[in-house]
Amino acid sequence: MDLGISGRKAIVCGSSRGLGRAIATSLARAGCVVIVNGIDAARLAERAEELTAETGAQVIPVAADVTTRDGQDALFAACPDPDILITNAGGPPFKDFREIDREAMLKGVTANMVTPIELIQRSVDGMVERRFGRIVNITSVSVKMPVFGLDLSSGARAGLTAFLAGVSRSVAHANVTINNILPGYFDTDRYRAGIDATAKAQGVSHDEMHAARVATVPARRAGDPAEFGDAAAFLCSAQAGYITGQNLLLDGGLFQSAF
Repeated sequence: MDLGISGRKAIVCGSSRGLGRAIATSLARAGCVVIVNGIDAARLAERAEELTAETGAQVIPVAADVTTRDGQDALFAACPDPDILITNAGGPPFKDFREIDREAMLKGVTANMVTPIELIQRSVDGMVERRFGRIVNITSVSVKMPVFGLDLSSGARAGLTAFLAGVSRSVAHANVTINNILPGYFDTDRYRAGIDATAKAQGVSHDEMHAARVATVPARRAGDPAEFGDAAAFLCSAQAGYITGQNLLLDGGLFQSAF
């Protein structure tokens, strides 16, 4: 399927690995110029080379911490007028809520709520002027249901979701959409780290914890990052212009609800 976005410029935050890398790959395959981002310059450069070799797309690495003003400046210096913006950041580490102090709470909210809003503030007006824009925020299934040790991540991402609910409607007239994808259990480094933390807390092995985790998923497996990337790319497509303000669960049926 031709997504109609060949030649569009896409910023993908947190794209040196995991779900961000999968999204960058899918957008590159769709013909986008992709700005990949991460804080590990060596790993990011390696991923950019791999992605170019795999897809033939123009891939521009920007090693920067986008939770800072300097990092955001570097990102927009490389791509002043993005057509597509994917906000994505690793959440706070798995931790019992009793152990989270004020500094950690502020850091978590900054990374998972404030930073995406700042990035959107810097890019959305240009999208409105050009009459095309696709913004996708990677949040979490934990916005809708509790996940052990992710209380801070849940709170910050839920705040982002509520903040953008009205914003998304205010720019829809200009063919600018803002949506959120809520991943469940996808087989990434972060997922495996969470399995390790939970396994340690419960006194079981990594494999036992993984088996128990996927047993709660109706699909009976963890998700493949590639299928997540393709879903995100569709929300960025020309055909998805009538989808905005939505929260797309990609969780294998984990969150059980009729609505």
